[in-house]
Amino acid sequence: MRGPFTGERATTMKVGFIGLGGMGEGMALNLRRAGHDLVVHDLRRESGAAAEAAGASWTDSPAQLAAEVDVVFTSLPGPVEMRQVGTELLSALRPGSAWFDLTTNSPTVVREVHAACREHDVELFDAPVSGGPKGARTGKLAIYVGGDRQAFDRSGAVLDAIGDQVLYVGDIGAGNTAKLVHNCASMIIRSGIAEVFTMGVKAGVEPDALWHALRQGAIGRARTFDRVGDRYLQEAFDPPSFALNLANKDLRLALELAEQFDVPMRAARLVQEDFQEALDRGWGNRDSQTPLLLQNERAGVTIKLSADEVQVVLDRG
Repeated sequence: MRGPFTGERATTMKVGFIGLGGMGEGMALNLRRAGHDLVVHDLRRESGAAAEAAGASWTDSPAQLAAEVDVVFTSLPGPVEMRQVGTELLSALRPGSAWFDLTTNSPTVVREVHAACREHDVELFDAPVSGGPKGARTGKLAIYVGGDRQAFDRSGAVLDAIGDQVLYVGDIGAGNTAKLVHNCASMIIRSGIAEVFTMGVKAGVEPDALWHALRQGAIGRARTFDRVGDRYLQEAFDPPSFALNLANKDLRLALELAEQFDVPMRAARLVQEDFQEALDRGWGNRDSQTPLLLQNERAGVTIKLSADEVQVVLDRG
């Protein structure tokens, strides 16, 4: 499935790929399977074996690779390595070349390297991926792209070879901002799941039965982020679909159960603090998502979409 950008599907081209680890190898092989003339490099020559067996050419340095290709991909451990490789690339990349950095990176570092790339007439995109090594092998990856929109429309279709959700997010740095938000949310949610699972199991429910029950509930059937579209993202808390007073009662009962079985509930206690502040403000008869406004206030931001804007996002899949 193509991502939501315009432009024709990329023709085959000469593509360089640097970083053939657990993620990089699968993506490089998919570029080769798509018919691209592939040139590869890694710190370890043995890491290129699978790509070479698939018909890729090996180069001994990033600079040598850069001199041979039209577009380069990097999949590296982090910002330090991306800066180091970038210095070598910019010594040899031809003007007009495109560089897609697939590294989960610092948006600040990406913007600094982007400025250097502009001086060399090289278009850098930050394009971190989500889907893990399995997704890298199967092509089932989300790719969050930041960079110049017009340049992306010209060259971004090459990403179709490595991901099924190619998502242009915004200007340079936006790709990694979206990736870091995604990963941080995942960590918080999983921590919360572990917290409530320990409560349920210690209270006497078998893990498989509990997991099945949760998956069939309202939250379990919805995509994680879909539940905030109709309330929080629209600042639409009245009339409530589930009042804060009732939600607070449920949270209190859950915490009482946890206390009964001596289960620590750090995340839930933080939620309870926000619930109490919202109740103190007189929001008890508003929707149970109303306490999320407190985080907006603390961060000093306004988040508000129209119902139509929310539906546009949902319709994109």
